[in-house]
Amino acid sequence: MYLAIKDVKPQGNYLLLLTFENGEKRQFDMKPYLDFGIFQELRDLKLFKTVRISFDSIEWDNEADLDPEILYQKSIKID
Repeated sequence: MYLAIKDVKPQGNYLLLLTFENGEKRQFDMKPYLDFGIFQELRDLKLFKTVRISFDSIEWDNEADLDPEILYQKSIKID
């Protein structure tokens, strides 16, 4: 089972601040993904900032998306 994402805010240095359905806030670093496939387009900061909630996860205007399980597992909890 995975936790749905309820809010996403783009941050500087290609970081995302995620809020999951359990209320937990986590920070996800997109930099390791920016060398691959459709994610290369997200180097454009204007496009990177288009991130939004899509169903239980996130999506950008170029239709790139990430699985909520990956977002949770690879993110760092923010106190």
